[in-house]
Order: sequence, then C-alpha cells, then structure tokens
Amino acid sequence: MKSIGVHLFFLVYLAAMASVSVQAFTGTYGINYGRIADNIPSPDEVVTLLRAAKIKNVRIYDANHSVLEAFSGTGLEIVVGLPNENLRDVSANADHAMNWVEDNVLAYLPNTHIRGIAIGNEVLGGNDEYSGFLVGAVKNVYNAVNKLKLSDVVQITTAHSQAVFVNSFPPSSCVFRDNVVQYMKPLLEFFSQIGSPFCLNAYPFLAYMYSQEHIDINYALFLPTEGVNDPKTNLHYDNLLDAQIDAAYAALEDAGFEKMEVIVTETGWASLGDENESAATTNNARTYNYNLRKRLAKMKGTPLRPKIVVKAYIFAIFNENMKPGATSERNFGLFKPDGSISYDIGFQGLQSSSADSSLFSSKDIQARGWSSSYAIILTFSTALLLVFPR
Repeated sequence: MKSIGVHLFFLVYLAAMASVSVQAFTGTYGINYGRIADNIPSPDEVVTLLRAAKIKNVRIYDANHSVLEAFSGTGLEIVVGLPNENLRDVSANADHAMNWVEDNVLAYLPNTHIRGIAIGNEVLGGNDEYSGFLVGAVKNVYNAVNKLKLSDVVQITTAHSQAVFVNSFPPSSCVFRDNVVQYMKPLLEFFSQIGSPFCLNAYPFLAYMYSQEHIDINYALFLPTEGVNDPKTNLHYDNLLDAQIDAAYAALEDAGFEKMEVIVTETGWASLGDENESAATTNNARTYNYNLRKRLAKMKGTPLRPKIVVKAYIFAIFNENMKPGATSERNFGLFKPDGSISYDIGFQGLQSSSADSSLFSSKDIQARGWSSSYAIILTFSTALLLVFPR
C-alpha cells in the first residue's frame, strides 16, 4: 500500500507542475552552494541556514546524494549539475545519460524539488577540452528527462562565462567569439526548441579588476554614478551588471535568438584577495551584494529588455577554503564556515528556533511567496499519509 501511495503522490506532483511551463527559478534571488571546502556545515545545517535566510533557489555543481537527501521535504528548489568530466561519457551513450538521470534526479523526486539540471559549467570559451561533447550531452540528458516524463518539471541548461563573448562594450556591440559559434549555434537552436534560457556567469568584480582604469568602481557596485551610454541604442546604464546582461542579449540577437531569456547563474564579489586584488574587500563585497539584493527585489528588467525581470544566483553561500587559484577564489561566501554571516546584507545566520521546523503551514507557504502548486502537493501528501500510513 505504501508504494501505491508514493506512486499516486508522484503523479499528483507531475500533474501540478505540468500545468505551467518548466521554470527552474522562483522569484528573482538564488544562491550557489559550492562545497570545495573541509570546514563548512553539513547539508542539514545548510538547509536550516537557507531557511533562516529565506533563500529558496539553490544551485549545486554536482548531484551529491547527501545534499539531495537533506533537501528532501524542505520545499527548497535545487538545480543539480552534471560535472564537466562526465560530458564525454553522457554525450556518447544515451543509456548512461538515462542512468545518470534515474540515479540522481528521478530517485529523489518528488520529495526533493529538483527543478533543473545544469549540463557542465563554463564549458565553452576555454580550452575546448569538453566543447565538442556539450551539445550531445545536453540532448541525451534532455531525451532521458523527456522519456521519464519529467520535461515539464526539470529544466535543462548550461552556464557560460563571459569568455564566450567578444566586444562586450558597449553592450550593443557584443557577439559570440568565432571559435565558440560552431558549438554555441546548435546549442542555442536546441535550447530554443525546448524553452531553456541562456545562463550567464556575470562578475562585475572581475570586469573591474581587469579594467580598473576604465571602470568606475561605483558603477560596478550599484552606487550613484554618471553611468554609461550605449551610442548605438541610446540606452543608459547605471550599473555594470545590467550592461553585462544586455551584452548577452545583444549577442543572442546577433545570433538569431532575440527571444531567449538571460538568467544570471553566478554573480558576486570577493571579500578578500591577493595584493593585486585590491577591490576584494569586505566593504566592497557587502556593498555589491546588498545593492544587488535591492536591485533584484525591484523585479525589473534591463534597459534593453525592460519587460524581462532579472534573476540571479549569488556566488556563493560559503567561502571555499580548498579552491585553487587566487585568494579571491576562496572568499566569495556570504556566510562563514560556522554559519554566521560574513557581513550584514540583511540575512540571518544559523540559529536554533521553531522557525527552522521542516513543517510548513499554508500560511507559511503564502508568506514565502511559494507557488500554489506546492500548496496542492503538500495538501495531497498529507492526505496520502493518512490514507497510506506506514
């Protein structure tokens, strides 16, 4: 009887989620949960932290089962990642793609709200080690998701760095690099068919660090500034992130995909850096992330796409003390390893209170702005527990 109840619950879940087109992002604010560290809290504690901060959208860079189990029954929405090193195998073998989806997605639905699969991360624009496998992996994973009747629940994407672009200033002049187009064009064609957005990792911090002599730091930090005018479009930009997003829109339009949405899958500011990373300070990190949060809360678009609300995942929850590279790479976290805040942008850190309970009332759901679909799902799950007791 228990298996019948679980099966019925899953059918109800699929029916509720299929009533709208698949969207991996609720609201405008999310966060990346990187775990290249040996001193961060357990996944269960991270769930408590995210609830205290009222952050619902989360991205991870793999499909770690401990994380997926910890997120079960929480209502948090998660995008899992197929790592770059898996692209070759998944691209070459559809059965392996199916096995990966069954083991890392299907096995955890519906209790864990897996809303998307990111196929690789920043694959294009680098050394091309995995570039030739990206489109094949995307198609095989999507086909597996579709065969499992999850394509209305789980969105397929891949995130790009700004290395895929050339001539990003002014925004209207931006196009895809010649050595990227051969991979990007078929990828965008497929994403256009299945309704996936263009995912961009956008860092005003990095742009400022590379070109301090040409960029006003106030422009990068959402502070008052004269801003920048685009002579081709006559549009005015008062912050660098909007300009970076519109550069992506310009490149998409040039490639023939002007209707595709851009979602920022990573953005943030380092709070500590090496001697040559003078902009990586706690004050700048606080200013950027606080002002970014305010900008996203306005639920508005960019100058070029004013009707498409900007959505962004912040990088990251924690500083990651085992990441290689410059000091800044290890210091993007909003929270310290003990779960306390790195600096105050309005979030609460880990705390013990009744608010951290894993059970939510319908009033809680409405207050958090969660969808009616989840209210339906939770109502049905409660009824099923009564009908099919353990």
